[in-house]
Amino acid sequence: MAIAMGDDGLARYTLRAGESRLDLNARLGQTLRLSHSGAIACTHCGRATRKSFGQGHCYPCFKRLAQCDTCIVKPETCHYFAGTCREPEWGERHCFQPHVVYLANSSGLKVGITRHTQLPTRWLDQGAIQALPILEVETRQQSGFVEMLFKGQVADRTNWRAMLKGEVAEIDLCAERDRLLATLADGLADLRARFGENTIRTLDAEPLAIDYPILEAPTKVVSHNFDKTPSVGGTLMGLKGQYLMFNTGVINLRKFTGYEISVE
Repeated sequence: MAIAMGDDGLARYTLRAGESRLDLNARLGQTLRLSHSGAIACTHCGRATRKSFGQGHCYPCFKRLAQCDTCIVKPETCHYFAGTCREPEWGERHCFQPHVVYLANSSGLKVGITRHTQLPTRWLDQGAIQALPILEVETRQQSGFVEMLFKGQVADRTNWRAMLKGEVAEIDLCAERDRLLATLADGLADLRARFGENTIRTLDAEPLAIDYPILEAPTKVVSHNFDKTPSVGGTLMGLKGQYLMFNTGVINLRKFTGYEISVE
């Protein structure tokens, strides 16, 4: 499911089904059904697999690819310099480029990291209603060390149920940025001394507000799962993060990457 942000700040959703593209914003209030055929294919090598690992991979690819390694989730554990990176060339292309450390509000204040090229997609995927880049660093590993500092003061995960219910109050992200940078000044200074003064740069950015196409948010979140219920659907009530919100429940499509799905 592709998400883009319109000039009006509204997230616009497109469902990719083979060569077809379906404008999901236009389907709000209408009946939509997704059915899983039972087939799952690895998104990397294309082979059939009975179970999807790491959001769309067969087990051999999951164990072999650098993009599936633990250090992608925990960048501070990067082992490239130890000579044990699964795919050094892939790591050089994806990890040795500037990353952004940001604050976002999806179910409350959180800290996160991402590549420049993933903004604002990263925030849209998380269902953030506000976001603010605060620091730029030279490598993914460095972003992990910075995030570890911030995690002592602020969460790094989203409460997806609260996010979907819309139980999220607006936050003054600029004030939170200033507070956290002041509180963590010594730790940031230590990292700059370790990696170089200019490797961790403070950004002067404006907060971004994001709106989502929602007719009615669920008051009680019931989660659908293609592994348990192959056919999922109902009246499409909203779209937020990677979730479709039906009158019958919600489903996270990212979780089922690689599944063969028909759309009605």
